[in-house]
Amino acid sequence: MKHTIKGARFPGRYLQGPGALAMLGGEVAAFAAQAVVLLDGGVFDILQDKVLAALDGKAKAELVRHGGECSDAEIARIVELASKAGAGVIVGIGGGKALDTAKAAAHGLSLPVIIVPTIASSDAPCSALAVVYNEDGGVAYDKFLPRNPDLVLVDTAIISQAPSRFLIAGIGDALATYYEADACRDSGAANCLGMPGLEVAHAIARACRDTIFEYGAAAVAECDAKTAGPAMERVVEANILLSGIGFESGGVASAHGIHHGLCELPDVHHHLHGEKVAIGVLAGLKLRGNEDEFRRVLAFCRSVRLPTRLADIGIVDITEDKLRIVAERACRPGEITHNEPVAIDAGMLVAALRALPV
Repeated sequence: MKHTIKGARFPGRYLQGPGALAMLGGEVAAFAAQAVVLLDGGVFDILQDKVLAALDGKAKAELVRHGGECSDAEIARIVELASKAGAGVIVGIGGGKALDTAKAAAHGLSLPVIIVPTIASSDAPCSALAVVYNEDGGVAYDKFLPRNPDLVLVDTAIISQAPSRFLIAGIGDALATYYEADACRDSGAANCLGMPGLEVAHAIARACRDTIFEYGAAAVAECDAKTAGPAMERVVEANILLSGIGFESGGVASAHGIHHGLCELPDVHHHLHGEKVAIGVLAGLKLRGNEDEFRRVLAFCRSVRLPTRLADIGIVDITEDKLRIVAERACRPGEITHNEPVAIDAGMLVAALRALPV
């Protein structure tokens, strides 16, 4: 019998709950005497005082406003600031671009990194990945890092104050985790470590799906009410931690491949990552001919206000040319769409997209 090495990856520690930001000073001090704290420009004025209060008397830190993009120039700026400050740890607070900048800068200096997400719109906070953009906002490249964040600190009281759309988008991203990990296990495709996922990865991916199915609608209602209730606690954990471990350790497939294809169309550029991924999940189930699961996921998406139609993500004028652009990008050689256990071509994907609700 041939033995195959399998693997999984995790953040160093994950702490979650209302008021968790107050722990930041003590956590920073446990890593180093001096820190650079990169705070997202979108929430800088809202959170500046809370961050300074959390650090006061516990840790020395230089507070820096994020420039807006996770670009090579911004990463280099933070590397220089942290180097001059003698920082022994970098903290990223905010949305994905600020967090990715912190991760990349910490890697550049071989420093530990603490990640504090202020929205639960994707599974990026726990990952060993930074998406680097050009200054014009286009994606330049994915920067794969050798290790995951040392600490992910999630204050659900802060996350509950963000618009519900962000939590819903995170549910869309988390929705893909189980179906993509399941596809990779069936096909034998590698995870983000370049090897098959351990069984723990698939158990976590399944728990992610089951959690959002059970608590998703209630969590959205709590977020609508700006309340970090018990359902929201469960869904934030699923969106950030379970999905983060599940996608890196279980693998990715057609849902995110279709997302990449959808991003070729200017029509979708004002829509969030998880909103497009939800469409990818539905189209992927059509590709596999899994009609029972398609109906189940469709009903769930409607219950949490996730997109189910191409028009919901801006593609109102559905032409053959647009669908072909999406399908050819999603199905190009080497793309993650081919991690599915069935052979997929552009024609099949065009048909799957046309089979979505209108």
